[in-house]
Amino acid sequence: MTRHLAIAFGLCAALSACTAAATPQWPQFRGPGGAGVADDQSPPIHFGPGSNQLWKVPLPPGASSPCVWDGYIFLTAFNDGKLETLGLDRKDGGIRWRQTAPAREIEKFHRTEGSPASATPATDGKSVVSYFGSCGLISYDFAGKEQWRLELPVTQQAGDFGSGASPIIAGGLVLMNRDQMQGAELIAVDLQSGKVQWRANRAELGSSYGTPVVWENGGVTEVILPGFTQMRAYDLKSGQEVWRLRGLPTAVCTTPVAGNGLLFFAGWSPGKESPMPSFDTLLQADQNGDGVLARSEANEMMQSFFASFDADRDDKLTRAEWQGFLDVLSRGENSLLAIKPGGKGDITETHVAWKQTRGLPYVPSPLLYRDKVYLVKDGGLVSCFNSRSGEPIYEQERIGAIGNYYASPVAANGRIYVASVNGVLSVLDAGEKPNVVGRADFRERLSATPAIVDNKLYIRTADHLWAFGK
Repeated sequence: MTRHLAIAFGLCAALSACTAAATPQWPQFRGPGGAGVADDQSPPIHFGPGSNQLWKVPLPPGASSPCVWDGYIFLTAFNDGKLETLGLDRKDGGIRWRQTAPAREIEKFHRTEGSPASATPATDGKSVVSYFGSCGLISYDFAGKEQWRLELPVTQQAGDFGSGASPIIAGGLVLMNRDQMQGAELIAVDLQSGKVQWRANRAELGSSYGTPVVWENGGVTEVILPGFTQMRAYDLKSGQEVWRLRGLPTAVCTTPVAGNGLLFFAGWSPGKESPMPSFDTLLQADQNGDGVLARSEANEMMQSFFASFDADRDDKLTRAEWQGFLDVLSRGENSLLAIKPGGKGDITETHVAWKQTRGLPYVPSPLLYRDKVYLVKDGGLVSCFNSRSGEPIYEQERIGAIGNYYASPVAANGRIYVASVNGVLSVLDAGEKPNVVGRADFRERLSATPAIVDNKLYIRTADHLWAFGK
C-alpha cells in the first residue's frame, strides 16, 4: 500500500509539473512569436463591463499592451511626467511593484495619438525588459529590481509622433527597432549583461513603428524589420543583412507574421492611392495673405500633424515643404505581401509568392490564423485571404463598429478579437464570413492589443486594466 501511494503521489507530482510547464504565457507584443494566436485557449466570447468580468483596476496612461508570465502582468505607463514599468498581480490586478525610468527628457510625441510609454515589455520568464524612446532599455527581475540599463539618445520620430515599436527577446538577445529621423538602426543587446552585441545601420530608412519578428528561414534565424518603403532581414547572430525587399509604404506601423512557410506583411499609409490637397487648396486658410500657411492658420487636424510637414520647424508651411512631403508619400506602395523563404540580396522580383492591395491596415498588424490572413482596416472593415494562394475569401466586410483601429487582432478557439480606438471590442467567427458573435463597449479609448492567457482575456483601456474569464 505504501509503495502504491508513493507511486500515486509521484504521478500526481509529475502531472502537476507538466501542467505548470505548459502554463500559457504572453511574453511580448502580440504574444508568443508576435503571432497574436492562442488557439489552445478558450477566452470568453461574451464579456464587457459587468459581464464575465473578473476584475478591473485603474491604471496611469500608456499605450503598451499587457505582457503576461505566470502570475505577473507587465505594463509601461506615463504617470505625472514620469515613465514607469509596472508589475501587477494577475489574480487581482494589484500593483506588486513599480519602477521609474531615469529619463532626463521626454521624447516629443503626439498628445492624443501617441505616448512616450508605448512599448510593450518583453520577458523570458526571468527578466522583464522595458523600452522608452526617451531613455533606452531597462531590465528588471520579477521582483522589480533593476538588472541593467542601456541608455540611448532620445528618439525623434517623423512629425514628432513618438515611438511605437516594442522590444522582443530571441536567442538570448533583446532586439529593438530604433528607426528614427537620424541614426536609424536595429540593435541587439545581450539579455544577461545589457551590452550591445550588434547594430544594423538603417540610416536611410528614417522612422518606422513596427516591432521586429524572428523567422526561421532555411536553417537560418533571421530578424525581420520593415521600414520606409522596404523590408530587411538580418542574421540573428551577427546582424548582417541577408536580404531586402522593396515596395512597402512610406509610414510602416505594422509587424510581419510568419507561418505556413511564408512571411506575411500588410501595410498602408497615405500616398498615391489617397491624394492629398494641393498647396493652393491649403492656402485658402492663409488669413494674412503672405503665401505660406502658419500653424495658427491651419485647422485643428492639420495643426496636430503640422510637424510632419514643417521641415525647418519654423511653424510655417511653404509650397516647397508641402511638395517635398508629397514627393515622399509618392515613393510608397501599399500592399499585402506573402514572401517566400531562401532569399539573398534584393528579393523584390524573385521571392514574392503573392500580393494583394485591398483592405490594407494602417496600424493593426496582419493575423495569420488557420491558413487564413486577416486584415483590419479603419472604419471597421475586415478582409480575409487564403494564406497559400492569396485568393480573397472576403474583402472589406463591415463588422458594425466604426472608427479607427490601432490594436492588432488576436485569435483563440476559432474566434478573432478586434478592438477599435472608440472602445468597442468585437468577436468574430474565423472562417468564410466575419460573423460577429460577441461585442463589448468599454466607453474608453482602446489602442492596446489584448492578451490571452489561461482562458482569460486581458484588456488595457485608457484608464483601466480589465480581466475577463468564464
